Amino acid sequence: MASQTYQLFCIGNPLLDVQVTNGEELLKKYDLKANDAILAEEKHMSIYEEIVKHKVTYVAGGASQNAARGAAYVLPANSVVYTGCVGDDDLAEQLREANRREGLKEVYLVKPGQKTGACAVVLTGHHRSLVTTLRAAEMFEQSHLSSPAVAPLVDAAKVFYVEGFFLTHGTPVVLELSQKASAASKVFAMNFSAPFIPQFFGAQLQSVLPFCDIIIGNETEAEAYATANNLPDTKDLAAIAKAVAVSPKSNKSRPRVVVFTHGAESTILVSSAEPDSPKVFKVSPISAELIVDTNGAGDAFAGGFLGAYVAGKSLDECVEVGHKMGAMSVQLVGPQYLWPKVSVL
Repeated sequence: MASQTYQLFCIGNPLLDVQVTNGEELLKKYDLKANDAILAEEKHMSIYEEIVKHKVTYVAGGASQNAARGAAYVLPANSVVYTGCVGDDDLAEQLREANRREGLKEVYLVKPGQKTGACAVVLTGHHRSLVTTLRAAEMFEQSHLSSPAVAPLVDAAKVFYVEGFFLTHGTPVVLELSQKASAASKVFAMNFSAPFIPQFFGAQLQSVLPFCDIIIGNETEAEAYATANNLPDTKDLAAIAKAVAVSPKSNKSRPRVVVFTHGAESTILVSSAEPDSPKVFKVSPISAELIVDTNGAGDAFAGGFLGAYVAGKSLDECVEVGHKMGAMSVQLVGPQYLWPKVSVL
């Protein structure tokens, strides 16, 4: 393991999270849901100026980047690399600092004169509402993948991971990576990321799905997928996972694995190899007083799952490591992990 180099390649929207607690008034003012993730519309743009007037916490964010840092936490050094597009500003430097601290190598595409993406995180109790302005993140260029700094990392990777959010602007990039991975019998994983992805970017999602070996999501994203695809039962997570698992797949030599988390409830795993035999994993409960912030818990799960997968663990063990990382994350502010490191494998 010590000699391995960047086996996991992650791509997504790098964002700096700006978090505020007790945000009930902000929810009302900006017509936000307590537990949701959206792209900012014009009516939301003033939230980024308003939120900093409160007592805020800045945390390195971006769904795939959070998961990548989680996987880097699980794995030895030089195991995980991440790319996305940032501006040449202080926000980008804060992201770099967080990545360095947590052992994640980044190969950002930098857009001079542009602002790094940001996410307003409005916390109310144990709920979080995410409002994202992508800024430079949606300026990612496909040619960056073939640049001298990045191409060798893509070629060397064994597992790829992308957030569903990236489909809002970068579907050609995802298709290129996923098709190359499928043709080379490498593993391609994707996260649904938010209900609006299957709801409003269903065509983009369906174009990539045949090349995906692992799909991760939560219960609200699964239900949104079921509704968008007219499945008969929009609440049965096992049935939805089965439908996703058995949908057409390019590389038939490897079964597709679908994992749906459900907060403190059980996690469902369905493999296309045994679609009628869903696995149910109980989540060890955490007392309410220990929960600090649920923002990024799903990303922490994904990072733990992928880190364990890259380490060669069984799928059952991957889920358990995901649970450990999720539990660790909710006891800290934002998508962060304990230091010094504790073993989760």
